[in-house]
Amino acid sequence: MSISIVIVGSGPSGFYVAEALIKSEADVSIDIIDRLPTPYGLIRGGVAPDHQSTKRVTRAYERTALNEKVRYYGNVELGKDVSLDELRATYDAVVLTIGMPGDSKLGVPGEDKDGVIGSAAFVGWYNGHPDFRNLDPNLESEKVVVIGNGNVAIDVARVLVKTPAEMTEADLPRHVSDAIQASPINDVYMVGRRGPVEAKFTNVELREMGNLKNALAIVDPADLPDEVTGDWSDRDRRLRERNLESLRGFTSASRDGKQKSVHFTFYAQPVEVLGDEKVTGIRLEKTEVIDGRAKGTGEFFDIACRLVIPAIGYALEPLQDVPFDESTGTIRNDDGRVDDGVYVAGWAKRGPTGVIGTNKPDGKAAAEQILEDIPSGVKSGRGEFETLLKSRDVRWIDFEAWQRIDAAEVANAPPGSPREKFVTTEDMLNLLADAK
Repeated sequence: MSISIVIVGSGPSGFYVAEALIKSEADVSIDIIDRLPTPYGLIRGGVAPDHQSTKRVTRAYERTALNEKVRYYGNVELGKDVSLDELRATYDAVVLTIGMPGDSKLGVPGEDKDGVIGSAAFVGWYNGHPDFRNLDPNLESEKVVVIGNGNVAIDVARVLVKTPAEMTEADLPRHVSDAIQASPINDVYMVGRRGPVEAKFTNVELREMGNLKNALAIVDPADLPDEVTGDWSDRDRRLRERNLESLRGFTSASRDGKQKSVHFTFYAQPVEVLGDEKVTGIRLEKTEVIDGRAKGTGEFFDIACRLVIPAIGYALEPLQDVPFDESTGTIRNDDGRVDDGVYVAGWAKRGPTGVIGTNKPDGKAAAEQILEDIPSGVKSGRGEFETLLKSRDVRWIDFEAWQRIDAAEVANAPPGSPREKFVTTEDMLNLLADAK
């Protein structure tokens, strides 16, 4: 009897688990469930809309989804439509690849004001994620402050200052594009507690900021050290040297009529979000780096703005019946094993680190653990699962139905764009109902 496996979450880590199981050539039956009708997780909802080359990894995931051993069940939510205990009773193995969908908190007074929006939510909004269709961020501000010095912060800043022509080939939803282009935003401040050597953006992302058509990247030369010092691996040292070289190039760039600016604001940490109910600015404290850690200097300055976007990391909210590790913010696990027959992979296992491909070893490890722990299947799996969903009138979306949604998005695309996304689950389900 096949080993029946259900993977909860259809992002990169989920698909890498399925791919590794298929490559093992073991006798397995693999079901992938996701609470959204659409697969691919952060590839669809997190990768910047103007980075279409990165999104092409979904072609490999599609091949996995179309494998005869695999079935996709979109629009099925763990904890609402089915419980973890029910999945455990139905399948030989349950793999949790649910990522970290929430935002880390700033931890400063005023962060609950209207106008503070975490990057997970903001990126979800400009990527057309159904959870954030009604986010309605306040873009009526000449200045926006993004807290963070990583790739997500750069993505947010870049999307806010690019011209419509630069976004032609992006899959930015129309309502988002209209809102950004109608906004008075002229200055975006990227604020980092430490310096350029410690910044976590990759050089490819950084270099893009020097080639924007209507926005100038601004760096204070005094913030740039002559050389990279500290205890870094050879690889990390080379990356930081390339970043310094790119930042030095920004200091000599001329404006050439560019109307907008992205300010790389190093050595500053937020201490308070200003305003009453709504944000009117942010107070920052200048810092110095001692032994790799940012220390406040007692010197403060304010930036007036109506929108603050912390891009300082992701968080996982505890789930019912799933053991949670408060110290790491992850699902409690022993190198991927959560409990008998329950496994975890990806960010929910190790935290929000690395790039897309970093999840691949997790997928391989989870597959190996399953096949080591469960030599043969004893549970019914797919058939019993579908019976359960039907008994609850859960309308699941199979992969063929997703392909029809995909085709409609492509057909609706503006000239040059790869697609015009459906941004609500209701619209997707209505499309499928109309097609019938």
